[in-house]
Amino acid sequence: MSHAHRFNGKVAFVTGAASGIGRATAIAFAAEGARVAILDRSEAALRDTAEAVRTAGGEVLAIACDVSKPELVEAAVARTVERFGRLDIAFNNAGVENKVAPVAEIGLDEWDRILDINLRGTFVCMKHELAQMVRQGGGVVVNTSSGAGVRGVAGGAAYAASKHAIIGLTKSAALDYARSNIRVNAILPGNIETPMMDRFTGGDLQKAIDLEPVGRLGRPEEIADAVLWMSADLGAFVTGASISVDGGWSL
Repeated sequence: MSHAHRFNGKVAFVTGAASGIGRATAIAFAAEGARVAILDRSEAALRDTAEAVRTAGGEVLAIACDVSKPELVEAAVARTVERFGRLDIAFNNAGVENKVAPVAEIGLDEWDRILDINLRGTFVCMKHELAQMVRQGGGVVVNTSSGAGVRGVAGGAAYAASKHAIIGLTKSAALDYARSNIRVNAILPGNIETPMMDRFTGGDLQKAIDLEPVGRLGRPEEIADAVLWMSADLGAFVTGASISVDGGWSL
């Protein structure tokens, strides 16, 4: 069955959209009929994604936004609603990796940096997205956690802590808004071929491949496929779920 137009008339809001999973997901939403607001820390970084969204047939709004700053997030949601009239789907994907270090060697500045962007940023986005969805009578939120949200990672305590917390935040929000026609779920990617993975491995992607039971890295488009399923009517009875798309890494 074709799903080519399943997001016609819908508005999607995608953070961390300049590259990797966010970019692939924004393009996928556009290809299936959505109008898309794309966010990242600089508008210049979004130019390639914006052009790709247009090429896929979508109308796009590019917004420079640091998701850890509430006033910028609130303004971004307002701009999206002003431009497109509503907000149907929010994919809270912005995040950063930590510098590898055991717990006792993690600086407080580094800890705060990771939690501010990965966890606080997700909360701040949800706060304003959900308020808009309540006003309009429904919507869907998908948060990016990680396989590191359900297992420990040596040298990655700050990142793992932020991604574990996103799962708890997701479950709680799903209960808060279950009777408001709003679904809230989390996607848990494994080792995906993205610029973040390249930075984390120092360019030695074989390290990550060796951790994958399936023997390869995932592609950003494979995560996008799962996000779109969770955002569409096919996932209408799914809320509060944490869905792993990781090649078996977290088993």
